[in-house]
Amino acid sequence: MAQAIFQYGTDHLTAGIALDICEGRLQGILNDNAKNKIRENRNIVEKVVSNEQVVYGITTGFGPLCTTFISRESANELQYKLLKSHSVGVGEFIPQDLSKLMLILKVHALAKGHSGITLEVIEQIIWHIENDVIPCVPEQGSVGASGDLAPLAHLFLPLIGLGEVHFEGAILPADQVLSKFNKEPVKLQAKEGLALINGTQFMAAYAVRILERLQNCLDSADIIAAMNIEAMMGSAKPFHQGLHDLRPYQGNSYVAKRMRDLLDGSDILKSHEHCEKVQDPYSLRCIPQVHGASRNAWLHFKETIHTEINSVTDNPILLDEDNIISGGNFHGQPIALPLDYITLAAAELGNISDRRIYLSLEGKPDGPPKLLMKETGLNSGFMIPQYTTAALVTENKSLCFPASADSIPTSLGQEDHVSMGSISARKAYKVVENLEKILGIELLCAAQGLNFKKPLKSTPFIEVCHALVRKKIPFRESDELFTNDLKSVVDIIKNKELAEKTTKIAQELKIEFKNERHEVFGIY
Repeated sequence: MAQAIFQYGTDHLTAGIALDICEGRLQGILNDNAKNKIRENRNIVEKVVSNEQVVYGITTGFGPLCTTFISRESANELQYKLLKSHSVGVGEFIPQDLSKLMLILKVHALAKGHSGITLEVIEQIIWHIENDVIPCVPEQGSVGASGDLAPLAHLFLPLIGLGEVHFEGAILPADQVLSKFNKEPVKLQAKEGLALINGTQFMAAYAVRILERLQNCLDSADIIAAMNIEAMMGSAKPFHQGLHDLRPYQGNSYVAKRMRDLLDGSDILKSHEHCEKVQDPYSLRCIPQVHGASRNAWLHFKETIHTEINSVTDNPILLDEDNIISGGNFHGQPIALPLDYITLAAAELGNISDRRIYLSLEGKPDGPPKLLMKETGLNSGFMIPQYTTAALVTENKSLCFPASADSIPTSLGQEDHVSMGSISARKAYKVVENLEKILGIELLCAAQGLNFKKPLKSTPFIEVCHALVRKKIPFRESDELFTNDLKSVVDIIKNKELAEKTTKIAQELKIEFKNERHEVFGIY
């Protein structure tokens, strides 16, 4: 069976497709139309150099040196110097998958044929993707304005035989790996270095992965919250469709429907549907409003990122021979603001999760026993895991200050307003990582609490998720070392196991629950 393909530069790229290419489920290719447009656009650059026309970055220096003319003889050398001089990143290397995503996003942007780069350079980048020879990129150094200059410079050093790469589980000098494949470094020509390092692919690569991981957190949070409602004998009335039709935010309505589906037919709910309790605390009652608000933010984020990864973001941009425009498509502000917004949305999802954990420990008359154990005193029960979520929630709050609120002039004032979007991206990524841990701990507590409702049964959704936890972690009757338990539940979240289990059950029950390839809250 032939491998599915994606056509760089002509097909519409989504976060899901980018991840499919990154993880080997899809092959990215250049079709003839893209190749022809790349060649035609390159001819424009050749004419500029041949005619010694004054065009920024092709026959001039960069930034404050934009008035310094560069001769035809020096135009190629200028591009090498550009990559070298801008490789000033510091800190740890970003994860290898993010570097690979940067390559994929860059190829798609270059293949649109408005960057003046040669076909040979793009094909060499595709070679790196297909052979998993992935450049090492330091995490710090971008201000997110002329694009992600420093990260992209490091990303493309291996093209000219410099820098380091991830290869076969090791970090090796790029020239050593190229030699292994009998590959020669590319010979950069006029405009090519500038086309490579101008762009938002560092921020956008982070954003693609954040989009995917936060979607999983949102899905998992709904499932875990439903399990906690069962454990604490909460009410399903706040999820009534009629209530949400009166305030029909898309995310709120979607979460309310998910909660109805997750809880419909529960024996536990039936056992107390005529109880005297008037209403639940907000962390249970307002799940559609809080989870839904984060989903609304996610939807805006998805729309923004899908626009960004299908855009041309370098400079100057070649529309045609008469329109070579030095503009600002590289500026990160359009995604810096949503990155800061999604950081807050993710942090709030963790905030309400921690509140449900705390609520489950209180020992309410209609809920599980105090600290989720029958015998406490000698046993601390589940008191201390909540300390961890409290610490993570506070760490996330401290990361919510918007990096895009700041700007420090660079390039001797030529770049006098910058987005700091790369910092927004790194903060958002960290908050989502912390959120996965918070949700894992809530899952641990919710599963413990649900055991106290036996022999009553919940719904097939909740029961299969509870069984998944119990397969890896036993019910605790006394204090045990929590280290392995915490690792197991966090792995359940990270590996998308809850979402996969509930999707399978929904298919069996023929409930329209989730299809991430097509529906609005999916990454495709």
